[in-house]
Amino acid sequence: MNNFSIVITDKNNMNVYYSGKDYIENMLDRNRIDKGKILYSKDKIYIVELKDYKNEITFLTLLGKMDNGNNIYIRMPISAITENVDISNHFLYIIGVITLIVGGIIVTYISKRFTKPISELSTIANKMSNLDFSQKYRIKDNGDEIDNLGKSINTMSDKLEDTITELRKNNSELEKDIEKKSKIDEMRKQFISDVSHELKTPISLIQGYAEGLIENVNSDEESKNFYAEVIVDESNKMDALVKRLLELMKLENEDSKFNDGEFNIIELIDSTTKKYNKQLKEENIKLTIDKKKEVNVYADEFYIDEVFSNYFTNAMKNIKEVDGKKEIKVTIKDSPNTDKYRISVFNTGDNISNENIDKIWNRFYKVDKSRNREKGGHGIGLSLVKAIMTRYKSEYGVNNLENGVEFYFDIDKSK
Repeated sequence: MNNFSIVITDKNNMNVYYSGKDYIENMLDRNRIDKGKILYSKDKIYIVELKDYKNEITFLTLLGKMDNGNNIYIRMPISAITENVDISNHFLYIIGVITLIVGGIIVTYISKRFTKPISELSTIANKMSNLDFSQKYRIKDNGDEIDNLGKSINTMSDKLEDTITELRKNNSELEKDIEKKSKIDEMRKQFISDVSHELKTPISLIQGYAEGLIENVNSDEESKNFYAEVIVDESNKMDALVKRLLELMKLENEDSKFNDGEFNIIELIDSTTKKYNKQLKEENIKLTIDKKKEVNVYADEFYIDEVFSNYFTNAMKNIKEVDGKKEIKVTIKDSPNTDKYRISVFNTGDNISNENIDKIWNRFYKVDKSRNREKGGHGIGLSLVKAIMTRYKSEYGVNNLENGVEFYFDIDKSK
């Protein structure tokens, strides 16, 4: 079964047993054993490398003596051993290659398990260095060192983010404070400059007429009363100017508090226009109001009255006859912004030039370069409108129409 040939002989060298048909070859080989290459020798047991009698096949032959005195000869061809060794070597080679491949895969997998979290931590650290705290390490709760490191980095990231957010907030507030102080300082300088410029004329008039009274330029009572009236009138104008300037500064500096509430804009319009009924009749001005029973709005009634009054007085000062008529028209309609009403005041007269249409909202700017005092005003009214509408974040503006000018502003509908 194992490719062995076995021969057993007695003390007289007579065959007791043989395993195959190669009996003669075995006997021949047995006589030539002393000519072979001895590979092993111990206690009268020999293993000899020997070719058969035809010199074709090399065998390993074992010669030994049994306990009962018989001799035993066992041989097998070396080619079988060589073949088995080749098979074994080939098998081992295949196993080695497979082992290397499998080992490489296992090593790669294991190394990735170690390097992936380290790479992830490195990416997070790089983002943190650029103040990007959006990425966090995914904790696996396996309790190893990398997991603990990830927890520490997440904690550090959160604390850094909170600290930097707080610093940015404080920095933003500081910038606002600096900007506010700078703005206040600039407004203070502007206020002094504006007051100095605008009060120059009334102060000169007051001074001149006061000196006239002191020096009795006119001794009659009527002239003295006229001088006194001019002084009082100019003083009132100065007082009104300073108050409006202070109010404008408060609005621009956002120091004014708006007491918003619901009110009927129609009642406000009627109340304001009634003050000018006499002047409207004297100057033959037709006033048309888009009457409705009730149009409720939500805002500070005082400041909305300021806006409408400025528009209306502005219309009264600049109205001119067009096609044989003078007309002021007040309209109320829905604004393009559907949650607001649009209030418009139109007057017949000259259009505003493109050069001046954006400048009229600046304080003390007048289209009339001569600054005619007969019409009154200091060029602050439209600046107040701009400041109030800016605080309400509502639209305002002016449109040149075919026969006149239309000023408008938006106001929130009743909540």
